[in-house]
Amino acid sequence: MLAAFTFNTAENLPVGLLELISHGLRVSVPAVGLLVTGYGVTVAVSSVPIAHVVRTVPRRHVLTALLAALAVSSLVAALAPTYWLLLGARLLTALAQALFWAVMGPVAVGLFPPRVRGRVVGALSVAGSLALVLGVPAGTWLGRRTAWQVPVAALAALAAVSLVTVATLLPTSRPEEEPAAYGTGPDVRRFATVLTAGALSATGAFAGFTYIAKFLGDVGGFSPGTVGLLFVVFGLACLAGVSITGALLDRFPRSALSAAVATQAVGLTGLYATGDRPVAAVVFLVLMGGALGPVFMTTQNEMLHCAPGRTDLALAANSGAYNAGIAAGAALGGLVLALADVRAAFLAGGLMTCAAGAVLLVGRLLSSDASRA
Repeated sequence: MLAAFTFNTAENLPVGLLELISHGLRVSVPAVGLLVTGYGVTVAVSSVPIAHVVRTVPRRHVLTALLAALAVSSLVAALAPTYWLLLGARLLTALAQALFWAVMGPVAVGLFPPRVRGRVVGALSVAGSLALVLGVPAGTWLGRRTAWQVPVAALAALAAVSLVTVATLLPTSRPEEEPAAYGTGPDVRRFATVLTAGALSATGAFAGFTYIAKFLGDVGGFSPGTVGLLFVVFGLACLAGVSITGALLDRFPRSALSAAVATQAVGLTGLYATGDRPVAAVVFLVLMGGALGPVFMTTQNEMLHCAPGRTDLALAANSGAYNAGIAAGAALGGLVLALADVRAAFLAGGLMTCAAGAVLLVGRLLSSDASRA
């Protein structure tokens, strides 16, 4: 859980430090946004190949190496004197995260019986969501009062603690012999539907979220201090969302994903429509936050059920597809920001999320037709 918290904080911290990094390295805000895009592209491209390469390596060894890579890359990023070295360090972190969720999921749920696997996924997601509640806001606060390098360096220390814990306590076993190595109900059609919907949903979410600080300042009219507080509110909403969804995930796995996507669509389009009204902006920000974590959590849980082969490879594919969506969303938001304004980026995000909902609906209709046939 600490490792999940650290990886998710590392992934999202540039969002809170966007302008600080821009000023410190003397590059444009869209260029700093590429730190998110490049991260997502790297995870998207490398997830499945790396998972395939290490498919026979004991998970304890793999996780130890991943956390070592996170610690080293965080130190390099904190010491980077140039934008390009920072980008290189981010890409190393992304390579580690490309495999982390694929490996950690089966390891964690394999320690528990199948009937409670949804709650285990929920627990990991709560830890990941704490990155938005605690990690990114604390990192943003610390960066504003010291330098953006300080919170980045702190991630190396957290990664080191996780590394020692995993290396010392996690049992060593062959990956294919773990209890959650294979899906409980293989379904190729459902697998493809979830991958597509997850990628579209991530595209929609990050078309807006990557530039949320700018949106809240320019459109909502909130002060920099209030924006930091709203990051906490957003994170708390995300934490509440994954906590509630995790409690229901074992009973309603498919409905949970559809509900999360629908909530995200409402949040994004609501921000576009009413983002200049402070109270409405906060309401729709909460809805968006309440859906962001549950979307990825529910797609991960689906992979443990519908994976047509090894769950680690299915989870890697899901992580890759979701991060491809993150990269596409950050790029889409940057393009819209250059052509129109930051408000339009949230409209684009809302439309992409609606497309994800349409994919899920079509998938459910096709599944119903197949079962009747």
